[in-house]
Amino acid sequence: MNHVADWKKEKVAELEDLTNAHEIVGIVNLADIPAKQLQTMRKSLGDKAILKMSRKNFIKIALENAEKEVVEDLSNYLEGQPAMVFTETNPFKLFKILEDSKTEAPAKAGSIAPADIVVPAGDTSFPPGPILGELQQAGIPAKIDKGKIVVTDDATVVEEGNEIPKNVADILTKLEIHPMEVGIDLLAVCEGDTIYTADVLAIDEEETIQIIATAYQSALNLSVYAGIYNSESTPVIIQNAARDALNLAINANILTSETTDKILSKAYLQMLAVAGKLSAEALDDELNEKLSSQATAAPAAAPVEDNTEEPEEEEEEEEAPAAAGLGALFG
Repeated sequence: MNHVADWKKEKVAELEDLTNAHEIVGIVNLADIPAKQLQTMRKSLGDKAILKMSRKNFIKIALENAEKEVVEDLSNYLEGQPAMVFTETNPFKLFKILEDSKTEAPAKAGSIAPADIVVPAGDTSFPPGPILGELQQAGIPAKIDKGKIVVTDDATVVEEGNEIPKNVADILTKLEIHPMEVGIDLLAVCEGDTIYTADVLAIDEEETIQIIATAYQSALNLSVYAGIYNSESTPVIIQNAARDALNLAINANILTSETTDKILSKAYLQMLAVAGKLSAEALDDELNEKLSSQATAAPAAAPVEDNTEEPEEEEEEEEAPAAAGLGALFG
């Protein structure tokens, strides 16, 4: 039986312990990251996450031996130069942190273009010389103008998904166009019994928050109009009921501490409306004076009108704090 070195056992045990100690465990790819940039990226994680580099077989064994069975499925995502990340941070926040830490990098011959690589039209810093031919050979339309080499039109030199030729990589570097992105690629994360892959975590935050906020508002509207009581709908339902009861009492002339002033104001306006249809001779001086001043003086109070749109306005007030709370999901 082959003897397993103690240091190997210790490495696997360390990964096992970290896996068991953290709610969220992920697999990342560190391939093609220069040491200096990797060090900077690790610092950017701070105390938000622990990043551990190790051999693929060490990671596999640690995942197999972990207490949570589902984490073993992370072995399916070991690509490039894999490493493990351990955190208590929401997977979406973790993905965003890692994406934000990525930096631009020069193109390398043989690399795959992450998107269409476009050289924009405009002046270059190059004087006339052999580089004009290099530009043209790379498919970049260029000419000499006023003692400088000028790119005459936007040129797509490599389409997304295609390999970058050496001559194109060299000329892009000379033009200081850095189309590549270097950073820690989060491949998959296990939280609880769920594994999130990168395509799930790579969401449009603004759009997602808006979708959830709209769904929240629709659910609130439904519960309010269906009379379903919960912590969100109950205050709105009570407000609507209070408003409807007040309107009913005013229109039915039911005197209460809240309606008396409004009913008197309504009666006052109705009296003025009737008086306004009579001739001045039929009215006393006091009433004529009140009618003449009505155009410049508003009544002390007015009856509450039934406004069916008001519930929606009240409900919409709930949307702002709801959307603000959703923002915490993404950091």
